Amino acid sequence: MSETGKRPLTKLVQGGRRKEWRGRLVNPPIERASTILFDSVEQLRNTRASHGTYNYGLQGTATQWALAEALTMLEPGAAGTVLYSSGLAAITTPLLALLRPGDELLAPDNVYGPTRRFCDTVLNRLTITTRYYDPLAGAALADLAGESTRAILLESPGSQTMEVQDVGAICAVARERGIVTLLDNTWATPLLFPAIEAGVDISILAGTKYVGGHADVMLGSATATHEHYKHLQQVAWDLGQCVSPDDAWLASRGLRTMAVRLKQHEESALKIADWLKAQEQVGRVLHPAFPECPGHENWKRDFKGSSGLFAFELKGADWQRRCAFVEKLELFGIGYSWGGYESLALPVDPYRTVTKPPATSLVRLHIGLEDPQDLIEDLSGGLSLVRG
Repeated sequence: MSETGKRPLTKLVQGGRRKEWRGRLVNPPIERASTILFDSVEQLRNTRASHGTYNYGLQGTATQWALAEALTMLEPGAAGTVLYSSGLAAITTPLLALLRPGDELLAPDNVYGPTRRFCDTVLNRLTITTRYYDPLAGAALADLAGESTRAILLESPGSQTMEVQDVGAICAVARERGIVTLLDNTWATPLLFPAIEAGVDISILAGTKYVGGHADVMLGSATATHEHYKHLQQVAWDLGQCVSPDDAWLASRGLRTMAVRLKQHEESALKIADWLKAQEQVGRVLHPAFPECPGHENWKRDFKGSSGLFAFELKGADWQRRCAFVEKLELFGIGYSWGGYESLALPVDPYRTVTKPPATSLVRLHIGLEDPQDLIEDLSGGLSLVRG
């Protein structure tokens, strides 16, 4: 059976485990290296930097190549995957590779906060304009894209307010105009939304989250089509981007169980979100699988499931009251990121410039792998504080 003919669960297990990289071992081992030795000066000078070729530590070893190859296999139609030192770097470095002074980037108004900061500071200093758009605009982006628009960034669902974008419609507009599309696909991963197959040019993951799955690795990836992969890889090397073999190995190990973990994240999150809907202190529940979530129809049409991240509105709760609720919880950690095995809770106030968020007084939850009934009991205790 060819690699492309295998189903996603098999690809998760088999991807990147070439015999020449692992020998008689189950997993490719950790290969730490900066200097690669050659038999002659001629051999050194004739060895070109490329995926799968030992050249210098920056270009990786079999440890990094195995992870990149496994991620590529999950995206039908992709040419390759570039690894980065963080999820943010997997967004910002491709943007630097694609955009030039005078270009315009379209970014959704619900975009990840550090991405917005990069656009408003670094890109702005390079005279690259960022125009923010309604994440639910869909095909209406045709009216916003101009002569100088070179790229459209998507984030679906949004990581705070969970709007699900019409990726297909946006990609159709982009293809017609010759605009590159980049999607932050961290919430769904390619298991729940194969982005390249849907028409996206560059599919981005914060591997820190569901790929690693254990809150102990910093990593990002960009999986791209044939038109963009080699350019992205070269620019990443030119900017000195590399991932340590130890982090790559941890991510490869996490990847093997990602489907099993996502299934549990989904099941528990749906149960808890459904419970929250019935609580008198809770307003709107922003979960893509629920009809009241903006863009739910896009999720229902395009996605194969849901993950563990969603948000809900705590009725009439100001910042201090939401902080008190979060701090009351015993099983939910307070911290940035998500996608690990542990549950997290965080009060959030979405920042917008061109649209209004679908709800205010929000608390964002990441539902981990604990027993969902224990988490419900913990949330109930926190809500009793608000009730009081």
